[in-house]
Amino acid sequence: MSFTWHDFHGNLMHSSSTLNFQRGFTTVRSRHPELTRFADPAALLDHLHRGDAPSDKKNIVLSTLIRSAKSDNRAGDCALTLMLLALWPGLDGVFRRSRARRLGHVDELASEILARATTGVRNLDLTKVNWIAATILQNVERDVRRAHQRESLLQRQQDVFDPDIHGGTTHAVDADALPETLLAKLTGLIGADADLVIRVVVDGYTQGEAGKNLGLSEPAARKRFQRALKRLRDHVDENS
Repeated sequence: MSFTWHDFHGNLMHSSSTLNFQRGFTTVRSRHPELTRFADPAALLDHLHRGDAPSDKKNIVLSTLIRSAKSDNRAGDCALTLMLLALWPGLDGVFRRSRARRLGHVDELASEILARATTGVRNLDLTKVNWIAATILQNVERDVRRAHQRESLLQRQQDVFDPDIHGGTTHAVDADALPETLLAKLTGLIGADADLVIRVVVDGYTQGEAGKNLGLSEPAARKRFQRALKRLRDHVDENS
């Protein structure tokens, strides 16, 4: 059974209304002075979702929830649910943009975004970030985009080397072997700009960022990227 994006939100809201959740919230609240002023989860979420609440104050609350969410117990599950609900307006934006960009099947996108957000909350290193919500949301959107780009490029590479299409014997490109195997194969097809293509399509860099890493100006990187893609398309057309 698949769940829609709204189903996931409904499930989180239902979870936050259970007695077990309320007990978890009481535990989290009692352990952290920063949360004692919130009488219930609704008050906490209202504070985080209000536009007039100072960003630094919101960040303190979020950091407290992050620390609690790392615990593998009822309080940790409660804090994780609160974090996901707190981030929901931003996650909803990520979902809508990803859907508009056709980064996957709608139901699969919903599951992937929620899974990546959950991982992002539980694995976040608070010593390395300033603004918690923005960091998690940006990472989720970036990772969804990169995963789609990686899968799309892998599929194109499999098509290029598919013996049923082109004849002969070959092996499908193993996703775990990227980018080394892919770099070697692409270099054979399009030359030295293969590294540039991989940095953009697989790693998610902009053409300008990838070019800078390779010592190229942004205009030069764009020109070489487009030229490399044309060579790859020409190769596919010639062998199809």
